[in-house]
Order: sequence, then structure tokens, then C-alpha cells
Amino acid sequence: MKLTVTCIIVCVCLTFVCSSVLMSEDFMYWESNFADIDIVEHITAQNSVVSGSSVATLNMNGDVSITSNKSNAQLTNGSDTLVTEYKLTFDHTGGDGYTGSSTVDWTDYNTFLDTAAVVTYVPDDNDVVVTLHVRASNYADDVADAGTYTATQELTAHWVGP
Repeated sequence: MKLTVTCIIVCVCLTFVCSSVLMSEDFMYWESNFADIDIVEHITAQNSVVSGSSVATLNMNGDVSITSNKSNAQLTNGSDTLVTEYKLTFDHTGGDGYTGSSTVDWTDYNTFLDTAAVVTYVPDDNDVVVTLHVRASNYADDVADAGTYTATQELTAHWVGP
């Protein structure tokens, strides 16, 4: 009797473990949106450069690529524009035993993430903290008018797979 009960318990446990492994769903989602980036510093001279950043967590259980929609990504105020650059950083590189990617260095808004950033998944580390940085400055031959400049940088995560 004791052997039969043990065998049934072991079989039931194996069934639960195997079914959860075989039926696990792929997932990828942003935990929340990036908060608005409010650059509190002002451009005070021709050569002034100001910047700000926002953080969001991306959850996944496989490799993911991140791309950018650049349609409204330049900082504008009416017809006036600023030099607008973006940078993407991650809390880990993907090669250090944790899910992550290498830094996408400062890039002009219209070429930012032309090559997608690939986030390498490391098993049992199902998230990566992504920081979006923005930097603004005047063009070399123009000083922008004072005012509030806005832009929308839309990042999209795409499933690459295990």
C-alpha cells in the first residue's frame, strides 16, 4: 500500500511539472509606459545641451528586439525645431548572466534604432530595465526660439523567440 501511494504521488507531481514546462506560454510585455521626460534645464546659450530620461521595465521569456517609430520624435515648437538625439540603456548587457542588451549610443532622432536593439534573454531573469534618454541642443547655425518643445518617441518590443 505504501509503495502504491508513493508511486501515485510521484506520477502526479511529474505530470504537473511536465505539463507546466510543455504548456508554458511565451510572454513579452512592458510593465508600464515610460513616464514623460520633462527636461527642467533650459537651453541658455548656442552651445547648451540639455537631457533627461525615463525608465520602463520589459518582461519576457525569450529574446526581444526593440524598434522606434520616428514620426513625431523631433523636439518641436510650432515650426521651430531642436537637434534631438536619443539613447537607450539597459540594466544588464545580456552577456553578464542577466537578461539585457548593449547600450544604443546617442543617435539623431531620424536614425534612432534603425537597427533594432536585441535584448538577450537569460533563463530565470524575466525582465530588463530599459532607460530612454533624450538630449536637445541648438543647430550650429541657428538659435531656437524660447518655448515648450515636445516630441513623442514610441518604442515597440517585438518577439524574437527563445
